[in-house]
Amino acid sequence: MGLWLAGFGRDRFDVWIDATILPPLAVEMSVEVLDRDGDLLRAYTVADGRWRLALPPDNVDPLYLKMLMAYEDKRFRDHAGVDWRSMTRAVLQAAWNGRIVSGGSTLTMQVARLLEEGTTGEVGGKLRQMRVALALERRLSKDQILQLYLYLAPFGGNLEGVRAASISYFGKEPKRLTPAEAALLVAIPQSPESRRPDRAADRAEAARDRVLARAVGEGVIDADEAEAARREVVPGLRKPFPAFAPHLADRSRDEAPQAGTHRLTLDRDLQKKLEALALESVEGKGERLQVAILVADHASGEILASVGSAGYQADLRQGFVDMTQALRSPGSTLKPLVYALAFDEGLGHPETMIDDKPMSFGAYAPQNFDKLYMGTIRMREALQLSRNIPVVELTDALGPAKLISAMEKAGMQPVFPGDQPGLAIALGGVGVSLSDMVQLYGTLARGGVARPLIWRLDAEGAEGQRLVSEVAAWQVGDILAGLAPPPGAPSNRLAYKTGTSYGHRDAWAIGFDGKHVVGVWMGRADGTPVPGAFGADVAAPVLFQAFNRLKGKLDPQPPAPASTLLVANAELPLPLQRFKSRSAVFEAEADAPAVAFPPDGAEVELLAAGLKVKVAGGTAPFTWLADGVPVVVGSDAREAMLAMPGAGFVTLSVIDAEGRSDRVQVRVR
Repeated sequence: MGLWLAGFGRDRFDVWIDATILPPLAVEMSVEVLDRDGDLLRAYTVADGRWRLALPPDNVDPLYLKMLMAYEDKRFRDHAGVDWRSMTRAVLQAAWNGRIVSGGSTLTMQVARLLEEGTTGEVGGKLRQMRVALALERRLSKDQILQLYLYLAPFGGNLEGVRAASISYFGKEPKRLTPAEAALLVAIPQSPESRRPDRAADRAEAARDRVLARAVGEGVIDADEAEAARREVVPGLRKPFPAFAPHLADRSRDEAPQAGTHRLTLDRDLQKKLEALALESVEGKGERLQVAILVADHASGEILASVGSAGYQADLRQGFVDMTQALRSPGSTLKPLVYALAFDEGLGHPETMIDDKPMSFGAYAPQNFDKLYMGTIRMREALQLSRNIPVVELTDALGPAKLISAMEKAGMQPVFPGDQPGLAIALGGVGVSLSDMVQLYGTLARGGVARPLIWRLDAEGAEGQRLVSEVAAWQVGDILAGLAPPPGAPSNRLAYKTGTSYGHRDAWAIGFDGKHVVGVWMGRADGTPVPGAFGADVAAPVLFQAFNRLKGKLDPQPPAPASTLLVANAELPLPLQRFKSRSAVFEAEADAPAVAFPPDGAEVELLAAGLKVKVAGGTAPFTWLADGVPVVVGSDAREAMLAMPGAGFVTLSVIDAEGRSDRVQVRVR
């Protein structure tokens, strides 16, 4: 009869345990953004503001697990959720001492309490924990229960879980812990608020030392290790959680909000170095100057570092704005693309001569940045010295639409004013992002093959498409590698170009070697001018420092393709010796005479001495005609006074010694 009653009772007990309604076992975890090696770049708190990071048991130091078992639950692997021996001892101790001396709770019971956020000391709460613990043991493995403890154990404030505590208190992952660190992590959850190291270091230290003593007693560590551990100082402050690449991390989470883990192509160590460089580069240069830095492996297109601002904060620099994606004017940094296209189209060669002199393109009359002109120079020099007139000549010959089309083919998203692009795009009259520009220079570095930048580790890079020939890309890279470095920077033949947008709003420096491409933008996030800021002065030094922090020495540029024409100007084919646009046959000769004053269509005043006229170009002597009638004949002067019969419209013509002519129509009053 007794056996029957015992069996019946056991069966009813099993039914009662099996009928237990368990709390939800799916624990909300912090979203994590990891770098290419799995290192933590950034984590986000869960909905209620707590830090709770995933940590499987095989990623925590075994010493911590041994100490945890020795101190909290020696028979964790053997009991069914409740350790009746420990529970009996706890009850007897409480009865003998008239107070609770030890709790007798197993790790499984603690997990039950944490899942339900229940009480510890009340009898009803304890019975509920026992029932849930027994039910948990029937539905989960020991490792799954241990994993829940590693997730949920409280460590004071908004810290939950061993990993969050280790990162916050020690600044490192819990994979390798000292005995003192492991003991502290065992001790805190017993009374998380009163043992918080950042608020009660003395109580935290005392609790840690008790864990160390128990560990010695259980043979987990020896006495010497425990003595050394006691000498370690308990951390008195919480360390901030990693927050590297915050702009790209936010972007990743926003694009895939359901993902718990995001793997990026970034390198955390490099990201950390360049974020520090960004802060250094704006220090002492006003409260509004901002910087952005982007680094990519141009062979794969993988972004290795993305610094959107110098400090992710709401300050006068507008640090929350990701300036790697902001639309800005590229200044002269588009010029290498123009030359590459021109070389490809047979319009020139690095040794081709081209004019750098005042000229107009219809109503557009560009000027060089320094307002000076160098006459006839090689295209190599024109690009290295960033002359404006030659690049506009080339853009005029190519057609602005072709330049925009090439930018789009390179994966850029240019934005230009009006319905049709104009020649001003060659000098920065177009909106692009730093990401666009790094992608473009990566195309040149890759031998002319365009390939999009990628920043998700699981993203598949698109097949590249050829933008310019391998020869044209190499020629441009070779020209840029000949630029002098900034003062104090190494002469390492980094292929780079600087740029400054109109009004000093944007300062750029973008460069590449045989493996990497780096882009630097500096300016103000709100688009207001930075007086005196030039790309060569402020951005180029940051570019060279970025490469220095990226690696010890540059990867060499590839050799010239076999079909590259490596000759001086005199040995070039005749059509390549001097630049002529494709419409040159229809254009006036460069030195042909032109009526310089009065301009065509002008209304001019007739002076007492006559109508003043001027001629530019041409060869003296000059003949002036009014409505086809010679007025001045054989004049060596470039200015003359023409006798006019009176007011009205008149056509003025000038003819030089070689019979070349020009004419204008004006109104005389």
